[in-house]
Amino acid sequence: MSSKDLVRMMLERMIWYVETPRQERKQLQKKKEPWTVRWFGMLPISLSMMMNKGKERIRRS
Repeated sequence: MSSKDLVRMMLERMIWYVETPRQERKQLQKKKEPWTVRWFGMLPISLSMMMNKGKERIRRS
């Protein structure tokens, strides 16, 4: 990649940033996933769902 390409890419990004409204840029940002999901995958979510299901059964009885 030459320096000319790099400058062109940087200018394109800067122009896009200036032209797009702030709200639209915020909507395009990725939502962060909780650290438990990042470290352990779907296991914490499945365990919490099982625990909630058990609590609902106890409440109904």
